[in-house]
Amino acid sequence: MEQPVHHFSELFEQLGLASDAEAIEAFIQRHAPLPESVALHEASFWSPSQAKLLRNALEDDADWAEVVDHLDASLRKP
Repeated sequence: MEQPVHHFSELFEQLGLASDAEAIEAFIQRHAPLPESVALHEASFWSPSQAKLLRNALEDDADWAEVVDHLDASLRKP
């Protein structure tokens, strides 16, 4: 079975955040760079439910994992 492909904006919608391109860029600019020593889901700017969604997506290797990895990489850039 083929897994669905999720777009970056859809992850932001799942997180309850504004999902237009400008809002996504502003979010990344505001929170980057995330130190390598901090796991994405442990960052202080997530609510408990957002952190759980991110952690579960990676732990379960869910269909969201690829786009969560993209978010992680985007927040690591200086």
